[in-house]
Amino acid sequence: MAYRHSFAGHRYEFADLKTLLAKASPARAGDRLAGLAAETDEERVAARFALADLPLDTFLNEELIPYETDEVTRLIMDGHDEDAFAPVRGLTVGGFRDWLLSDAADEAALKALAPGLTPEMAAAVSKLMRNQDLIAVARKCRVVTAFRSTIGLAGRLAIRIQPNHPTDDLKGIAASTLDGLMYGCGDAVIGINPATDSPEAMARLLHLVDDLRQRYDIPTQSCVLAHVTTAMEVMRRGAPVDIVFQSVAGTQKANESFGINLAMLAEAREMALALKRGTVGDNVMYFETGQGAALSADAHEGLDQQTVEARAYAVARAFSPLLTNTVVGFIGPEYLFDGKEIARAGLEDHFCGKLLGVPMGVDVCYTNHAEADQDDMDNLLTLLGVAGCNFVMGVPGADDIMLSYQSTSYHDALYVRSALGLKPAPEFEAWLRAMNIMDERGQVRPELAGGAGAAQLLEYGAAE
Repeated sequence: MAYRHSFAGHRYEFADLKTLLAKASPARAGDRLAGLAAETDEERVAARFALADLPLDTFLNEELIPYETDEVTRLIMDGHDEDAFAPVRGLTVGGFRDWLLSDAADEAALKALAPGLTPEMAAAVSKLMRNQDLIAVARKCRVVTAFRSTIGLAGRLAIRIQPNHPTDDLKGIAASTLDGLMYGCGDAVIGINPATDSPEAMARLLHLVDDLRQRYDIPTQSCVLAHVTTAMEVMRRGAPVDIVFQSVAGTQKANESFGINLAMLAEAREMALALKRGTVGDNVMYFETGQGAALSADAHEGLDQQTVEARAYAVARAFSPLLTNTVVGFIGPEYLFDGKEIARAGLEDHFCGKLLGVPMGVDVCYTNHAEADQDDMDNLLTLLGVAGCNFVMGVPGADDIMLSYQSTSYHDALYVRSALGLKPAPEFEAWLRAMNIMDERGQVRPELAGGAGAAQLLEYGAAE
């Protein structure tokens, strides 16, 4: 079905819903690379006018990728909750935007609505929003998950310690982990990207973190970000797996390029649940996504990169994850060219995920050949803190020496928590206080941490 709109004396026609969504998207490098972007700003505005007038339930009747050939489409359509959708069924996409920004769309209403929304609806409405709209609505969405710490509560921001090492050196990883703990980080997860994806390497890293966690009774969880099949193998061997990781995308073809399907994710989740290692919750999955991933695998099925990214959140939502993280600038300037495009994408991803009921974090990051710098990341980090982001990364010095990209540091975590009055997860906050890493004012000062608990951690680091 074609869509039309006249603007500035010119009549624009959009061949189908895919085209309309792509032309309405804010400018970004990946859509230009794929030949999907609006050719002029006038065409982009015309597409947004046409999209604003589109009935929201169009997305239930017109599939972007055929149901018969794509299991992500089947997941979206088969899992749609008609009763949850009912309050907004009669709205257009533009009317939905107005409702989301109204006082009627409070935390309870948004939580109840989430199962009734498809990712395409979320992507569509985001294309009509300014950055402040994305922040205002995402801030009202609260998605709380738990394993040994509770993540996503109001007024709190969790941090993943990312202690990667280019040779998986255990001493180097232990030192980076202890550094993060002394800065009050680690409540989201201690998550290691292994240099070698093998069961033996994964098990060795898991035992390292689990020993540290048990020795000091740290209320957090560990994750080695190996392939889901590797995680299943080490679970069969009895390794201490808390959280199972996998990169996911918004099309069946893209997920196949990762070597996964939905049945495989379901099997891994059941295996992790059977271990019963959580203490305050049973969310056992960690997913990562990123705009441009499907396009880079030539598996975007003609969709613009933001819409196909939103479809990845339907995959995440189906498995009740503890964490979902868009690694927003990691794929490079071919997909998000500069700081402005990265910031917009980060806010879009966070908004769409939260609106769909997914516990969203953002790796505020860029590659060294992008037109971006750490000031751009400071800006996005601050905006995400205001928007109620569940978690961000803590990387030593903000420079990941294994993955070779720039992210956010332990110091950045201190900054954003202090500037916005945010706290760690409650269980982790209590542990920081007990270890004298956090003082009675809620401030973390590693250089002043003279308590017995902090001293024990430092002694452990020296021994390791």
